[in-house]
Amino acid sequence: MSPVSSATDEIRVLLVDDDALVRAGLSMMLNGVSNHGARDLVIVGEAGDGDQVPAAVAKHRPDVVLMDLRMPRVDGITATRRLRGVPRGAPPPPEVIVLTTFDADENVLGALRAGASGFLLKDAPPAEIADAIRRVAAGDPILSPAVTRRLMRRAVVQENTREQALRQLAGLSPREREVVQAIAEGQTNAEIAAALLMSVPTVKAHVTHILTKAGLANRTQIALLAHDADLA
Repeated sequence: MSPVSSATDEIRVLLVDDDALVRAGLSMMLNGVSNHGARDLVIVGEAGDGDQVPAAVAKHRPDVVLMDLRMPRVDGITATRRLRGVPRGAPPPPEVIVLTTFDADENVLGALRAGASGFLLKDAPPAEIADAIRRVAAGDPILSPAVTRRLMRRAVVQENTREQALRQLAGLSPREREVVQAIAEGQTNAEIAAALLMSVPTVKAHVTHILTKAGLANRTQIALLAHDADLA
């Protein structure tokens, strides 16, 4: 995740949507939320299609990207995959929240697999969108357990997918597998720590090890991997 400025605690946000009116609405809404509370959300730039994302990210250095799913040239899934698929050792990319018009969008699951940290409906209340941006910037996914389960039920798990998921999980310790199961159930770090009788820093260390060993980008992908392996 891109570091949030410690000097001002600003969260830099990039808006990506092919509809200029949507971008304008999101910008006005987030500025309004920030003006009525902490001035922490800053719209640093916009992009009108997925093919403009790499240049916009390089120029504006956002912490969080609000990414539309359906765009004419490069869709949100492809743009997210390209953005999140940085080589090991490269500067960490910004977190991605995908935007959709309805929660049954079949493309949401593909975006999560591509590395997005969660998704939002475009008509979500301003405070909810602002809170989601803050949470993702802090490293927390924004999928509720109910939404996660509904999305997972939409996915058809092929046998080769399950075998691949099991191979990715094979190198985990028994304790790490317990953490994977808890993440798949939607538990927070604090809840996992309480359930498994460990400290929150220890949970965070386990999550980091899981991500590294399994070659994953974030907690959402851990939950999806557990689903693919029939652990959730």
